[in-house]
Amino acid sequence: MNILVIALSGIGDALMFTPSLEKLSEEIPTAEIDVLVMFKGVKDIYEKLPQVSKVRYFDFLNSSKLKSLSYILKLRNKYDATINVYPSNRREYNIISRVIGAEKRLAIKYLRKDFLNFGFLNNIRLLENDNFHNVEENFSLCEKLIGKKLDPIPALKLNLRNDDIAFTNNFFKSKSISNSDIVIGFHPGCSTLKNHEKRRWEAAKFAELGKKLIHDYNARVLLFGGSDEENLKSIIFAKIDSQNVYSVNAQSLSNSAAVMQRCNLFITNDSSLMHVAAALKLNIVAIIGPTNKNYIYPWQTNYKIASLNLDCSPCFYYSPKPLTCSRSDLKFKCIKELSVDLVYEKAKEFLAIKI
Repeated sequence: MNILVIALSGIGDALMFTPSLEKLSEEIPTAEIDVLVMFKGVKDIYEKLPQVSKVRYFDFLNSSKLKSLSYILKLRNKYDATINVYPSNRREYNIISRVIGAEKRLAIKYLRKDFLNFGFLNNIRLLENDNFHNVEENFSLCEKLIGKKLDPIPALKLNLRNDDIAFTNNFFKSKSISNSDIVIGFHPGCSTLKNHEKRRWEAAKFAELGKKLIHDYNARVLLFGGSDEENLKSIIFAKIDSQNVYSVNAQSLSNSAAVMQRCNLFITNDSSLMHVAAALKLNIVAIIGPTNKNYIYPWQTNYKIASLNLDCSPCFYYSPKPLTCSRSDLKFKCIKELSVDLVYEKAKEFLAIKI
């Protein structure tokens, strides 16, 4: 069987398909499993996994419709099955699945905007369940393709190579961070697509939290983020104003992950690096505002969720529409009024343990 995994959404979504990828490879060992991606970070994850035969990378976002169609047509009738990684509730992804033309086209049937986004172009579907984690939704598709119940669901998969380890060794040596130091990672960013920057906890609050952790634990605070998040990191770096804070400027996702692996604790927004931290089995404090926590809590690792748990939350479910807030008193109160003290208390629950 030739299988194409259509993983055109982000890094976190790609990681949350990796348990299914492992099971597919185990249950159909003769299968050729390719993956179609459009983000370099996703390519970085999948090309290091032994279960993947080929990573097909194409920059759909910056290519014309004609070039994109031409690329997809080259894949037509090459596969017996395609799987649209959950969540992929976009018209374009479903059209791509149909044009490729596999006999079996697996995807979730979404509770919101499914018909308008041409979900019907897939012919093997399972109804979305708001109580399921993303990993579980993906795994249900895997079970459907294989034709039997599978148990247990594996952990997220993220492989590092020697160059990643060399990068992290050089980083810690250059910063004079020893094995006995308490190292805490921050990720203050998240996706900006569809107004999702509204999920971000304020940079100033990350800075205040960093000051407390440095003062109380003599922690070494590492700031993580992509090239588009350098401004956020710069704000936090300047506001903390301490020799114990460092910006991690990695050349790849796996370089960042290798440095993250050393963290005793990782404090993060609802973001792709939260799932990277879960794949690394780190202790995580996840700062969650409008998102349905059932979907995205850190998978199979120790975590605490910092949330106000407002009556109006969660209000973000998977849909193509931009993130909005219906409150009349304070828009996105769930994240804007989430205090430094609340996050600090969650962090202390991990730091009270000898680490």
